[in-house]
Amino acid sequence: MELKLTKYGHACVRLEAEGTVVVIDPGAFSEPEALAGADAVLVTHDHFDHVAPDALRAAAADNPSLQVWTNASVAAQFADLGDRVHAVAHGDAFTVGAGIPVRVHGEKHAVIHSDIPVCDNVGFLVADRVFHPGDALTVPGEPVTTLLVPVSGPWLKLGEVVDFVRAVGPREGYLIHEALLSELGLNSTEQMLGRLAGGEGRSFSRLASGQTVVLG
Repeated sequence: MELKLTKYGHACVRLEAEGTVVVIDPGAFSEPEALAGADAVLVTHDHFDHVAPDALRAAAADNPSLQVWTNASVAAQFADLGDRVHAVAHGDAFTVGAGIPVRVHGEKHAVIHSDIPVCDNVGFLVADRVFHPGDALTVPGEPVTTLLVPVSGPWLKLGEVVDFVRAVGPREGYLIHEALLSELGLNSTEQMLGRLAGGEGRSFSRLASGQTVVLG
């Protein structure tokens, strides 16, 4: 199955295969066009940089067939969309559009600070190859070809990212969750990831917002 991956701002990606458009985590830092024509929207958790409620509701109004999958706490916030919103949890599996499989891994957001409650967070493995972990470093425990790698945030340090990539063992990684980094920081992070977690032919790439790659 040929799969197109388009990176949008920060944590958002758009996947297209078999005539189906799947958008993951279209948040406040994502361009509005990320949701254009979406058949399915997957939301890992409720932070503003991963879901923009007004934009999601507008997309649902424009496309009555759009469906949303997310954890139970986020699903409850979109009860107004009725049965178009589906609550999922770790271990669940479902299909979107033209039979594209999705499996759910993970339960909680990474700890930011002991003073901040830990919210629910689910990761999505799409089409048996692309894994988006949300704001967690969940190792799915099954083969992942393309890993979306969070590289910056108040909950994250680079050493943990390196160990995460090594544990998942993807063929390739694309950097996400990078809005808080300067250009210098991004270059440094990409180089260090390649040096410490780039063994066995593994590659890392940083896509510009709106840039598309084809995953064979």
